[in-house]
Amino acid sequence: MKAKMFRALLPLAIVFTMVSCSSDDSSATSSAKLVTEYNYNETESRLVQLINDYRQSIGLNSLEVINHISYTSEGHNEYMIEKQALSHDYFQQRADNLIQVLGAERVAENVAYNYVTPESAFAAWKNSPGHRANIEGDFTHFGISVTIDPETGRKFYTNMFIKK
Repeated sequence: MKAKMFRALLPLAIVFTMVSCSSDDSSATSSAKLVTEYNYNETESRLVQLINDYRQSIGLNSLEVINHISYTSEGHNEYMIEKQALSHDYFQQRADNLIQVLGAERVAENVAYNYVTPESAFAAWKNSPGHRANIEGDFTHFGISVTIDPETGRKFYTNMFIKK
């Protein structure tokens, strides 16, 4: 008898639990804000120049730097430093932010780790078909961040591209 009652009430309990624990769409949506300030270090500035010089040398448009993209890239560097791993984890969340805040139509990302100079990081990206495709892609804007791990002194690079 108790087993029959349990089986009868179990579906109700599951439904009640799902409804009471589900998130409301309005509370699940983050209010992304435009970041307008970003201080570029020497390595980041040099990479901006290297990427745009290369694009121009092959007949492509220069990309306009957007501070919000660099800020978003910096957040990913901090995540990779915390995890001590190179990754594209949570790329879709970063892309969604750039779509929401900047109106991006398309987003791509290059990451790198432990290159001492901006020239060596750029050369590695240029020599990798996937990374080179992003550098040569049909994009209009980009951002870059190079963050030094305070414990190891190694550099983490994130370069994001968007088309508006």
